[in-house]
Amino acid sequence: MKKHVKGEVVRIQLRLNGEERSARCEPRTLLSDFLRDGLGATGTHVGCEHGVCGACTVQIDGVASRACLTLAVQVDGRAVDTVEGLADEQDRLSDLQEAFRRNHALQCGFCTAGILMSCDDYLRRKPDPSEAEVRDMLSGHLCRCTGYTNIVKAVLETAAARRGGPGKLPEQ
Repeated sequence: MKKHVKGEVVRIQLRLNGEERSARCEPRTLLSDFLRDGLGATGTHVGCEHGVCGACTVQIDGVASRACLTLAVQVDGRAVDTVEGLADEQDRLSDLQEAFRRNHALQCGFCTAGILMSCDDYLRRKPDPSEAEVRDMLSGHLCRCTGYTNIVKAVLETAAARRGGPGKLPEQ
């Protein structure tokens, strides 16, 4: 690994939400700060800055990752997707985002971007999750507002719709 000198500035090139982007930063810059301040991708929120709350979750090469625990230099040459990339070219919400809206799966919305990025990755890997599995996946996120029930509903509804069947909604 290359040793960096304090005060040095490096150029980071990455594919952000499918678009080639680059900016300069110090090697110690966190990915969360680089995305927000260097590239203007402000959908990535910073909560605890310790990787506990999950608000800063993005996808690096398709895998949900905490942006507050990743240095910008670590994503040089890689693909990073943020919540801004979930909508299509016409800014129509993704099926997952639409299910969150329909099921009132957010309140203040601060944690929602990170939760959406984790759910998007999870549903690609696990297209038919159970309620318990969704709840387990969500245990890596802290939300003070929703109680998670409507988030679980939205994820299960999306999974079912992607499989072409009716949703498996949790018991109420």
